[in-house]
Amino acid sequence: MNLEEQRLMVDLIRNRRWAALATQSADGPEASWVAYIPEVDFGGFLLHLSTLASHTRNLLAYPRASLAISAPEREEEDPQTLARVTVQGEVAIIPKGAADYAAAAKRYQQRLPASTPRFDFADFLLLRLNPLRVRFVGGFARAYTLDGTGLKAAAQRTS
Repeated sequence: MNLEEQRLMVDLIRNRRWAALATQSADGPEASWVAYIPEVDFGGFLLHLSTLASHTRNLLAYPRASLAISAPEREEEDPQTLARVTVQGEVAIIPKGAADYAAAAKRYQQRLPASTPRFDFADFLLLRLNPLRVRFVGGFARAYTLDGTGLKAAAQRTS
């Protein structure tokens, strides 16, 4: 993966806020849409989700998941050529008393200010998806697989 493609992947992750979240339930796979915030070094992806939602309950039971992020679709373009990235990883709750909770919550709220009141709701959890495997497709016949370390290195190289 060359530097230009790394930049495309990093920009896609940094400039989008909405992703498809794939989770596993007892009945099989489920996909839903969620807001996300990448941590600065891409060492994690922050999710602020309600325990009333089935995807959150799925994550609590089966903490492996993936986020799929896509460039915006344009009518005149072939959707097969859209840049997209899928981040697979393990999800963990960031407890309110954890040392990194305040900084993570602040980062999330700065990027998504409308979320601020929900941080007072008892049913919401702040979660971190820790990337293990990343699949980036920069367009037709331009696909790459990285691990979490490779993703962090790309984020650092393109900053």
